[in-house]
Amino acid sequence: MKIVVQLAVAAAALAAGLWLWTTIFPSPQHVIRARLNEMARDASFNSSQGPQEGYAAAQTVGNFFSTNVEITLNAPGSPGRTLTGRDQIIQTLIGVHESVTRLEVDFPDLNVTVGPDQDSATADLTFRAQVDGTRDSIAEEMKVTLKKIGGQWLVTHIETVPVLT
Repeated sequence: MKIVVQLAVAAAALAAGLWLWTTIFPSPQHVIRARLNEMARDASFNSSQGPQEGYAAAQTVGNFFSTNVEITLNAPGSPGRTLTGRDQIIQTLIGVHESVTRLEVDFPDLNVTVGPDQDSATADLTFRAQVDGTRDSIAEEMKVTLKKIGGQWLVTHIETVPVLT
């Protein structure tokens, strides 16, 4: 009986140590996944936010991107569009805040692959957005490239992934 108690205590100590280690030193995949989900939450808003809050939110979301980021959007049925630079993204986000009353953004399936250098990563995800409370959601498959800059994972490139039909 004594050995069973000792094994249980050792297993509990090992589990606590492992939990503490992963809390203090999370994997890059975990950090990137959390950061992208935080970006989706920050990009979401409702009608109770005024213009000043919209500008502040756009700036906050802009901080997830590198200064020379490029976003290439090629959604079926609409003309392609490319956004270049953090400032252009922030201006686009401000325009969204001014033109819609509610936006809900999430990434329901987020797969992160960290490069061998541990300073670059790719995230394959589904961008899902619901605008102004409509029942239908906008959904696009996207490939997001990130780079560790100044100790932070920043988005350097986003492109829509063509869907095979």
